[in-house]
Amino acid sequence: MATSKPKAKSRQKKPETPGGLPSRAAILDYIAKSEGAATRRDIARAFSVKGEARAELRDLLKAMEEDGALDRSGRSRFARRDILPPVSPVDIYAVSDDGDLYARPVTWPGESLAPIVMIPARKAAKTRPAPGVGDRLLVRLRPIDAKPRTKGDTAPSASYVGDIIKAIGKSASRMLAVFKRSRNGGAAEPVDRRARDAYHIDKADQGGAKDGDLVWIEPKNQRGYGAKKARITGVEGHADDPGVYSLISLAAYGIPVAFPGDALKEADAVRAPSLDKREDMRALSLLTIDPGDAKDHDDAVWAAPDDASDNEDGFKLIVAIADVSWFVRPGSALDREARKRGNSTYLPDRVVPMLPEVLSNGLCSLRVDEDRPCLAVEMTLTATGAKKKHRFFRAMMRSGAKLAYEDAQQIINGKPPAKTPGDIVAVVRCLHGAYRARLKERAKRAPLDLELPERKIVIGKNGLVDKVVTRERFDAHKLIEEFMILANVAAAETLERRRTALIYRVHDEPDAEKLAATRDYLDTLDYTLSKGAVRPANFNQILKKAEARDEKEMVSDVILRAQRQAVYSPDNLGHFGLNLARYAHFTSPIRRYADLIVHRALVTACGLGAGGQSEAEKSALSEIAQSISDLERRSMAAERDASDRFLSDFLAGRIGAEFEARIRGVTRFGLFVMLEETGADGFVPMRTLGSERFRFEEAQNAVVGERSGARFFLGQAVTVRLAEATPLQGGLRFDMISEPHQGAPAKSGPRKNAPPRKKSHKKLSKKSGKRKLEKSNKTRSGKRSNKPRR
Repeated sequence: MATSKPKAKSRQKKPETPGGLPSRAAILDYIAKSEGAATRRDIARAFSVKGEARAELRDLLKAMEEDGALDRSGRSRFARRDILPPVSPVDIYAVSDDGDLYARPVTWPGESLAPIVMIPARKAAKTRPAPGVGDRLLVRLRPIDAKPRTKGDTAPSASYVGDIIKAIGKSASRMLAVFKRSRNGGAAEPVDRRARDAYHIDKADQGGAKDGDLVWIEPKNQRGYGAKKARITGVEGHADDPGVYSLISLAAYGIPVAFPGDALKEADAVRAPSLDKREDMRALSLLTIDPGDAKDHDDAVWAAPDDASDNEDGFKLIVAIADVSWFVRPGSALDREARKRGNSTYLPDRVVPMLPEVLSNGLCSLRVDEDRPCLAVEMTLTATGAKKKHRFFRAMMRSGAKLAYEDAQQIINGKPPAKTPGDIVAVVRCLHGAYRARLKERAKRAPLDLELPERKIVIGKNGLVDKVVTRERFDAHKLIEEFMILANVAAAETLERRRTALIYRVHDEPDAEKLAATRDYLDTLDYTLSKGAVRPANFNQILKKAEARDEKEMVSDVILRAQRQAVYSPDNLGHFGLNLARYAHFTSPIRRYADLIVHRALVTACGLGAGGQSEAEKSALSEIAQSISDLERRSMAAERDASDRFLSDFLAGRIGAEFEARIRGVTRFGLFVMLEETGADGFVPMRTLGSERFRFEEAQNAVVGERSGARFFLGQAVTVRLAEATPLQGGLRFDMISEPHQGAPAKSGPRKNAPPRKKSHKKLSKKSGKRKLEKSNKTRSGKRSNKPRR
C-alpha cells in the first residue's frame, strides 16, 4: 500500500539573529507575523535556538509573560497582549460626520491606549437594526496603517477596520469616576453618589489615564471576593478643571456638547431672507424683555390701544417669535441635530444650545437695531382681557430695545431708567395695561397658583459659586408669561381649526391614587380637599388658607407632588395646571424642538411659504413627542445634577454650620431636606433623628417615634447641621438639630394583632427546677447550646 508523502509545512523566512537569544522586540514581531500566536518550539526553530540556549529562551518567554508582554494558552502557546485577535467583540463609542462607526475592544490587556476600530458607514448600513453608540458587535478585524491627520480632521485615528459579523447586545454599563494612581495600579472613585465602592484599576487597564483624571470606567466580570475591578475606557478631563461639575453632569446624562461638522457647515451657510412677501414691522417699537444676562432673545412684544369703535378700551397685542423654521428645514443636518438634543440645557455656568451659536445667538436672536425675520401673532383683547381674534403672519422686525425685567418694572413703577426712549416707555405701559386686563380673564380661568421661590446660582470669575440669590417676581415677569401663554393658546386654536397635525403641551389631571394620598395627608395638616374630581381652583382654595397661616410654601410642596408631569403629545389631553382646553408651545423655537414643530405646522396651515411641515415629519409626530419629552427630562436631571455639585462645593467650607431647612422628602432611610438660604438639597440619615427609634409611615409622609409618637413630616421647617459635603458627587449630609413635632404617644402593652402568650399549667418539682437551672448555667458558662443561632 502506497503511503502519501506528507506536505511540507509553509514556514516564515528565518529572521536574522545577532547571536544568542533573540531580542524581545524580535520575538514580538515574529509572533505578530505568525497570525498572533506561536509555540516555544516555533520560536526556537525560527531563531535557530538550540541546546542549552533553549532553557534560556524558556526563561525569557516566562519573563515576558510575567511582564505582561505575552499571554500563554495551554502549556506553551504564546500570543502578544498588545494586538487584537482576528475576531473580537467591540463597543461602539462614536459616530463620525460621515456615518463611520468608531469602537474600542471589549477587553484590552495592554498598558498602552486600546486601539480604535473603524467600521465603515457602507458596511454598518447593511446591518439591521442599524448599530449605534452603546451597541456591542462581533467583528472580523483587519489591521490598517494609521493615516496622517489633516487640519480640521476630528475623526479618531483607527488601527483596525472591522467587518460586522453580528450584533451581540449592549455594551457594559459605564460610569464616570476620578482616577487616583497608586503603586499597584490605581483606584477609580465613581462620581455618582449612589455608587458606594471604589474600583481597583490594574496597570493594564489604566488606558493612559493620569492621576486625578475624570475617566469612564467599565466594571469587570469577576468571581469570588475582594475589591471590585474595572477598566478605564476613556478620559473625559481632569477633576481640577474649571467647570468640571457641569462636565460631569453633561457626560453622565449623555448630552452632546459639540455640533457635528455637517450641522455647523449648514449653519454657516444660511442667510437671512429678504422682505419679499413678509409684512414690514420694522417701524413698530417691538422690544424684548428677558433676564439681564440672556444672550438669545427669541420673543418680542408690542402693545397699543385698539382704535376700533367696537372695542372700547381694548388693546392690540403682537407677540413676535424668531422665525427658526426659515433657517432649520425638515430633514436637514441642523434639524437632525436639533431633534437629537430636543432642547437647550441650562447649567449654572453655561448653556448647551439646541442650535449652533451662529443661529441661537446670531441670526435667530432678536437683537436691537438689527433686521430679523419673525413669525408673529397679532391678538385683539377686550377691556376685560378676553381675546376677540388673532392672526399669524411672517414679518420682518427690528427690536427697539432690550430690557431686563428690572428695567421694565421701573417703567411700570413710573421711574424709567435714564435715556429710555419715550416710545419704549409708552409700549411698556400699554403692555402692563393689557396685562391688567388679562388678570380679569385669568381670575375666571383660575389656573393652579403655585409660586415657589426661584433661586439663581451666580458663578464667579473662578468658575465656582459666588452667591445664590432668590429671584424677585415682578409684574414684568408675569406679563411676559401671560402673553406667551396667550400666544401658545392661539397657535393650538389655529392649527385645530385648520385641521393641521401638531404636538400639544399636555398636563393631565392628577392620578386618582396619588390624589387620595394627598387628600389624606392634607387632612393631617387640617386642610380639607374636596372628594371626587378636582380642579385647580380646589387647590387654590387650600393655598389661600395656607398663605394666611404662613404655610404656603409647605403646602405648595405637597400639592406639587400630587401633579403629573407635563409632556408633549399629538393627542390633546388639555392642560390641568393652566386650566386650558388646548395648549401648544410656540414661543421658544431657539431652545425647544416642540416649538419648531408648531412653527412649521403654522407655516403650512396659514400658507406662509417655505419651511413648513413635511409629510415625513407629520407621520412621525407621535415618535417625536415621546422623544422630546424624554430629552426634556434628561436636561432637567442634568441641570439639577450640576446645581447639586456646584452647591455642594459652595458649602464645603461650612462643615458644622447650622441651616434653616424644609423637609422635601421622607423615606425609610431618612429625610431629604432643602436649605432655605440656597435651595441646596441634602440628606438626614434616620440614625441622626434622635435617641428613640423612628419608623417610616408612608400614608402620613412622616417618620414617627415608636415610643413618643413624635414625628418629622413632609414640609416641616427644621434646623440642620452640615456634617459632610462631597462636591464631585454633589452630596450633602446633615444632622438633625430640631426636635420632632410632638404627637400622641405610642400605647404601651402588647403590639396590635400580636398573638396571645401561651400559658403553661405544668408545675415543676424542686428537683426538676434545679436541673433546668443547672442546664441554663452551663449554657451561659460556655457550654455549647443546642439552640440554633438567630
